[in-house]
Amino acid sequence: MTATTVTPVTPVTADPHATGATGRDDSLRRLEQEVGVLIRRVRRVIGERARTVHPDLQPASYFMLDYLIGHGPVRASEIAEVFGIDKGAISRQVQHLLELGLVDRSPDPNDGRATLLAVSADAARRIEEVATARRRYLDQRLDDWTDGDLADLAASLGRYNATLGPE
Repeated sequence: MTATTVTPVTPVTADPHATGATGRDDSLRRLEQEVGVLIRRVRRVIGERARTVHPDLQPASYFMLDYLIGHGPVRASEIAEVFGIDKGAISRQVQHLLELGLVDRSPDPNDGRATLLAVSADAARRIEEVATARRRYLDQRLDDWTDGDLADLAASLGRYNATLGPE
């Protein structure tokens, strides 16, 4: 009998960031799919919210109103920059919002040539009503989620958005 020497084999640990890492690739594909579903759902919901605020309100203008609630009053040029829309398109949207009574315009105290835009009191009330109803709906649909589940999802989405950079 001949003695056989066995050389120990060192396990190779796959780099999860390397190309071809099936588990990570599958997770990234799944993330893209789920974000796609989320985007389609958000588009639908924003359309519904916009029509609830005013039957003639376009979804893109709803986003502008929501921005104004959190950041207004601001110049139209700031909105154009934030949303990546040319000033002409913003001007048309602002005019439409003014006609619907959803936005108020006032002189900029720092520059008499410029004006500031703010959500009208009526629009702010309507948007808050819509948001409250939507939160109630979500609370009912997510009734079997714990407070911790909701907090974890919000934290994960926040981390995801922060990692990808500013809006």
